[in-house]
Amino acid sequence: MELKSTDLISLFEQTLTGLPQEKLDEIGIVVQIGDNICRIHGLAHAVFGELVKFEGGNRGIIMNLDEDYVSVFLLYNNIPVNEFEIAQRTGGVFKTQVGTQLLGRVVNALGKPIDGLGELKTNEIRAVEHAIAGIIDRSPINESLETGIIAIDALVPIGKGQRELIIGNRNTGKTAIALSTILHQKDKNVICVYVSIGQRQANLARLVRTLEQHGAMDYTVVVAAEASETVINQYLSPYVGCTIGEYFRDQKKDVLIIYDDLTNHAVAYREMSLLMRRPPGREAYPGDVFYLHSRLLERAGKLAAGGSLTALPIAEIQGDDISAYIPTNLISITDGQIFLDTKLFNQGVRPAISAELSVSRVGGAAQTKAIKKVIKALRLELTQYRELLDFAQFGTELDPVSQKSLARGAIIMEILKQPEMITYSFVDQTLILFLLQENYLDALPLNQVRSFATQFVSYARAVFPEQYQNIKKTGDFSDQDRASMRAAAKEFVAIFG
Repeated sequence: MELKSTDLISLFEQTLTGLPQEKLDEIGIVVQIGDNICRIHGLAHAVFGELVKFEGGNRGIIMNLDEDYVSVFLLYNNIPVNEFEIAQRTGGVFKTQVGTQLLGRVVNALGKPIDGLGELKTNEIRAVEHAIAGIIDRSPINESLETGIIAIDALVPIGKGQRELIIGNRNTGKTAIALSTILHQKDKNVICVYVSIGQRQANLARLVRTLEQHGAMDYTVVVAAEASETVINQYLSPYVGCTIGEYFRDQKKDVLIIYDDLTNHAVAYREMSLLMRRPPGREAYPGDVFYLHSRLLERAGKLAAGGSLTALPIAEIQGDDISAYIPTNLISITDGQIFLDTKLFNQGVRPAISAELSVSRVGGAAQTKAIKKVIKALRLELTQYRELLDFAQFGTELDPVSQKSLARGAIIMEILKQPEMITYSFVDQTLILFLLQENYLDALPLNQVRSFATQFVSYARAVFPEQYQNIKKTGDFSDQDRASMRAAAKEFVAIFG
């Protein structure tokens, strides 16, 4: 029997009609490749964010849907993808490994270890983007997350589940504050996740070594997307870190996550958007860059069932300009900001926290009762000191009251100075601030203020252990505790003198 070409076409059409439609749409062809992005024709039913696998072994994520093709960012820059290569839909989204095995490890944005300590042996994987907990499932923020830094715990307290932005110029100590906070969580049952976005490899290695030296890697996971990595990896890294943090939060643990920094994250997303030929907006950022960070930071919070995820995003600004696009976005998303002032930093005030521009919108609700009782009017005194200092610089003669305020402000500034990597428990902070409130520091030379305060804390811990432990246990500073510490301070003044 002789078959005509028309019969073959008819037979072929009948065969195709019998196949499910989705089977025909799973295969596509790479029509363009460059800058770690490729365009694939033929994936008519592809979904935004879907994972695509290539014939050569590479994988990518669909980030743009056009009428004739989809734009896919490649996850691996060491596996080549060529034009006319076959690409196939997976029907799934990008997922990362989670589990307790990640503690003490350094992984990249793809969840692969980069610390040379062998492969990860985890049994669970999670999608990096998913629905977040609703309002009903959340609890009010009413528990303090100690940072160990007096200037923060006294002036801008952070609560478990809060989102507090750390913002400032380059090299003003933003990462140092985050690192000190991680070190302070030792023996406090808090898991820490540090996400490095677009940082140099040397900086990351130095940070990991510091964590190891202080024994902090036992409760810390480091997720790193270095500056040399692809933009898609830098884009994914904070979501990967957040997913790992959520795993521990769901185990009813308290988690602290640090994004260092989201300015680099926004720059990576801007590059991706321009490669996808999306129209640039303000400062060349795409219009949805606000959604980029809001959907990340909204995942922080305290759950009613137990467990919390506290986020400390870091943003870098130029020339102390907090009115730039990305900083204003982040300020509007977060529950307050810690602003680091370059002038204070150059004057030797470390940490260089500006009391005027720093704020915590959770405030006293997240502050320990003991500290709350010894900081009355502290912020006001500090603000008055700053204003008077401006007048004094012009050589203006000040009245005795103003001179007293200046002297008082100088003592406060000295108390709020703190060496890097050295933190104080809330009991130690309470005792130091108690000395300030009760005017025990007023008669001292300025260069002896800090040594007097720190030595008094050691003295109280050794000679008055019952009162010290009582403050630690109750979290309060009662009238009886205050009377005991007054007696201790009088004794110590005699010894110190």
